Amino acid sequence: MDETIDGVYVRNLFAKNLKRFRDLLKISQLDLATASGLAHNFINDIENEKKFVSDETIAKLAKALKVEPYKFFLPHVKLNTQGEEIIAEDFSDAIGIIIKEYCSNYFKDNHKNEAENNDKPKEE
Repeated sequence: MDETIDGVYVRNLFAKNLKRFRDLLKISQLDLATASGLAHNFINDIENEKKFVSDETIAKLAKALKVEPYKFFLPHVKLNTQGEEIIAEDFSDAIGIIIKEYCSNYFKDNHKNEAENNDKPKEE
């Protein structure tokens, strides 16, 4: 186990991911508070690492942000020299969605073409 993993690390990780998800949805702390049923100042305290959350609060935040709860605990990966951070799994999720949509459309169209070909009388 990594010796750097402690309560401070977990609180920091949760706070950064909470803010990142909120920023991705382009919603304010007040909007998140309203959507989750939590107090605005509590959201602020979480993001500023002054308070941590219970399992019930994680569930409320995950539902409001439309993310799986485990995603609050994914570590950041440095991508470039400007210090921008991203979650590698975000790319994986996005690519998976694109591939699934492409395959769905391809196989639907391909299946449709096969059905049309099967309906045509065969030439002898």
